[in-house]
Amino acid sequence: CPRRTMPPPLIIRPSAAADLPAITRIYGDAVAQGTGTFEIDLPGEAEMAHRRDDVLAKGLPWLVGERGGEVLGYAYANQFRARHAYRFCLEDSIYLDPAAQGQGVGRLLLAELLAQCEARGARQMLAVIGDAANAGSIAVHRACGFEPAGVFSAAGWKFERWLDVVLMQRRLGDGSGTAPGDR
Repeated sequence: CPRRTMPPPLIIRPSAAADLPAITRIYGDAVAQGTGTFEIDLPGEAEMAHRRDDVLAKGLPWLVGERGGEVLGYAYANQFRARHAYRFCLEDSIYLDPAAQGQGVGRLLLAELLAQCEARGARQMLAVIGDAANAGSIAVHRACGFEPAGVFSAAGWKFERWLDVVLMQRRLGDGSGTAPGDR
């Protein structure tokens, strides 16, 4: 009987500066090939480092999913809006290497991201999903308890076509059931 070797486990961990080349490559592919982001110009590694530093400086998580030392994807949460009244409402972002899509990496990243944000006192998580045809992202969010919250029709123009934006929302912790602790 031939012996099957098991693939290395998927590890979800906080991102590190050493992950920036992989993060930049993964996001660059999403910008150049996908409609999940409406960004048009490819940001470089310095810009991605700046974005990561900004998220971490707010005390929010930026995670990577890694298998066998290779970064397969990343996820982070950021403030939905800068105004103080929005401080308990976050927006998630998830990007995967195309070879890692459909393997459950996105769902595991999102589940850990939600748990960490809830532990930090966040009450709502929003998903602002580029392209209503982005079935993978919509399904991952639905699997993690997000509910549809609306659609902005023809909100973006990329690849010579109009694209919708799908809004989804998930309560964290008590959600709006109780007043939050002040922070």
